[in-house]
Amino acid sequence: MILRLERVEHLPSGWLWLILSQADGSLMPMMNPGQFVEVGVDRSEVLLNRPISIYNRTDRTLELLVAPIGRATKALRDYEAGDTLRVIGPLGQGFRSDFAPGSKVLLVGGGVGIAPLYYQACELVKKGVETEVIFGMRTAPDQAIIDRFAEVCDIKVCTDDGSAGFHGLVTAHPDFGKAKDYIQVCGPKPMMKACLKDAVSRGTEGEVSLENMMACGLGACLCCVEKTVKGNVCVCKEGPVFKFDQLTW
Repeated sequence: MILRLERVEHLPSGWLWLILSQADGSLMPMMNPGQFVEVGVDRSEVLLNRPISIYNRTDRTLELLVAPIGRATKALRDYEAGDTLRVIGPLGQGFRSDFAPGSKVLLVGGGVGIAPLYYQACELVKKGVETEVIFGMRTAPDQAIIDRFAEVCDIKVCTDDGSAGFHGLVTAHPDFGKAKDYIQVCGPKPMMKACLKDAVSRGTEGEVSLENMMACGLGACLCCVEKTVKGNVCVCKEGPVFKFDQLTW
């Protein structure tokens, strides 16, 4: 797809909030929460596309939340409204969403891993699922992100430095240990491992969304391989979302 940037928001943290539409004016293809897209950044010297989680999707728009870290994502800071991007997707397997109304689901995001959880929260709330979010950051997150989640569901913030919300790890937050029917997690691997271990010890099922390097997004380059109970699999095709009991962590 060739998508046109409708708006680029430079958040105080340095993160980018991109809102895109089809350059030809057509509808956006169907996408599921937890899926991702591969973005080609022509203004960088990086030849390979970059995998970016879907932050939100409407009939006419696709939203991405990007933390500029490498050369390609940093180059996105120079893009403006009206510019176009090459986008492949949607790709991968998304989050489970077939919960009965009244089910209690906890979403846990660490850093920019919070991105795919917004779209998931919106879909769960539409289905009558009791949805709560715990968002972990090293320091105070962008208020615009918190406010947006708060319009949909309850969100709690944890920070390593105590500058906002609960001072401590997401697994130490009082709400993390409360009874839930399911937990869905995305963020740094150490955080996801800690969430998985804690949840499994309490008999709670859940999923994690892995952030392995995914150069092609189609299972051809084999750089995203993850060991599972069924052997080594490509995260871009079999994931990025995996159930707790699929992993060997």
